[in-house]
Amino acid sequence: MPPAIRAERLVKKYGEVTALDGLDLEVEEGTVMGLLGPNGAGKTTTVRVLTTLLEPDSGHAEVAGVDVLRRPQELRRRIGVSGQYAAVDEHLTGLENLVMVGRLYHLGAAASRARARELLEQFDLTAAADRQVKGYSGGMRRRLDLAGALVARPPVLFLDEPTTGLDPRGRVGMWDVIEDLVRGGTTLLLTTQYLEEADRLADRIVVIDHGRVIALGTADELKSHVGGERIEIVLHDAAQLATAREQAVGLGIGESTADERDRRLTIPVDGGSDDLVELLHRLGRAGVGISEAGLRRPTLDDVFLALTGHVAAEAETVDDEDGAA
Repeated sequence: MPPAIRAERLVKKYGEVTALDGLDLEVEEGTVMGLLGPNGAGKTTTVRVLTTLLEPDSGHAEVAGVDVLRRPQELRRRIGVSGQYAAVDEHLTGLENLVMVGRLYHLGAAASRARARELLEQFDLTAAADRQVKGYSGGMRRRLDLAGALVARPPVLFLDEPTTGLDPRGRVGMWDVIEDLVRGGTTLLLTTQYLEEADRLADRIVVIDHGRVIALGTADELKSHVGGERIEIVLHDAAQLATAREQAVGLGIGESTADERDRRLTIPVDGGSDDLVELLHRLGRAGVGISEAGLRRPTLDDVFLALTGHVAAEAETVDDEDGAA
C-alpha cells in the first residue's frame, strides 16, 4: 500500500532563513511517526505544508492519496489537525464547539450533534458539555481541541505538540487517548518536544535539523546508533564538575557532558561496570564528593544530543519557527 503521508524534496524559505531544505518523509498507513528536532528545525513548517496551511517553494507532497498542492480542498476533508494551542471558542460550550465543527464539515445538524456527544463521551468531557470553554482547564481544552480534529473521522491526523503545557497527569491521559486512536487505524504524524512521548507513542521517529532529515528509525534503532551505556554521576558540589570531567578524560567512548543545575556528569562508555569502578576510583583520589553513581542504557535524549549537538531541554529555550513559519 502507498504511504499515508509522502513528502519529497520540500523546500520553504523565509527571506534568508531556510525552514525546509529538501525534506523527505514517508509515513505508513496506520502507524505513528514522531517528528523530533530542536525548536526552529522545521517541524511546524512541515505540518503546515502537509495540512495545506503553507505552500512550499518547491517539492511534492501527498496525504491520504491526495496531492497537497493540486487538491487542497479535497485534502482538508480527509485530515484532522490539532496545533500547539487549542483552537476552540471559549465563549461557546464544549458541545457547541464540536457541533460547529460538524456543521463546517456539512454533516448536518442532527449528525453534528450526535457526533459531538459521542466525542465528548470518548474524551471524558460529558459532564462539562454545556459549560463555556473559558471555564475549562488547560487539559480539558486540549482534549476538546483534539476531539474537534476527529469530528469528520479523518484517516490521517496531525498533532503538533499536543501535550505542551499539560501537567504530567494530563500528558499521560492524552497519551492514552492517542493510543486508542491509533488502535482504531488512524495514521498519525506527531511533533513533540517530549522525548519520552515519542518513545512511548511512535512506531518510527524522524529527527530533523535545519530543515533536513538527519536520522530515521525506531526508538531502539536510534538508540543503538549512539552505542554503549552511560555512566551518570551526581556530585555533592557543582563546583567540582570541572574536576570530575578532567578525571573522566580518556575513559569513555565519547565526550562527557555536565549539567550544573543537577550537578550531573554523564559519560558514554563501552566498558560497563569496569569503567564505572575506574571512574569512582579516580574521583575518590581527586577528592570529588559523589551523591549518586550508576549505569544506564542510552535514551532518546542521548540520541538528540548526539545528532543535534545539544540536549532537548536547551533546544526548548530557543524560539520555535512558529514566529516565522
